Amino acid sequence: MPNLWLLKTEPSTYSFADLEREGKAVWDGVSSNAALKNIRAMKKGDLALVYHSGDEKAIIGLAEITSDPYPDPKQNDPKLVVFDLKPKKRLPKSVSLAEIKKQKSLANFDLVRIPRLSVMPVTEKQWEVLMKMGGKK
Repeated sequence: MPNLWLLKTEPSTYSFADLEREGKAVWDGVSSNAALKNIRAMKKGDLALVYHSGDEKAIIGLAEITSDPYPDPKQNDPKLVVFDLKPKKRLPKSVSLAEIKKQKSLANFDLVRIPRLSVMPVTEKQWEVLMKMGGKK
């Protein structure tokens, strides 16, 4: 099983629809040490949930990590890493933060516990619950 992640994005800056339209993207702009540590643990083939922050506060779709992490070519700082990803599919039903917070089985999910973290791991169990909530079998 690949590693599983959640990526937060402000939809007015870069939305899942932008990713779908472009077909691929470099995930950059992350500067938090905790989020960068998570990026460094990523591998090509890992899967990610794309979460819209801001007004929406919901998981919108699935993406696949298509590269191992590498230094951000736009920055002159080897600590700042990026990765490539492509869209897989939009969830049949977006999963709101309010719905996630109501699930007892997701009480320890980083999205609930550390809401400012922009890149976070998702356990297999959490992933299964979120997929069901999003209408995906």
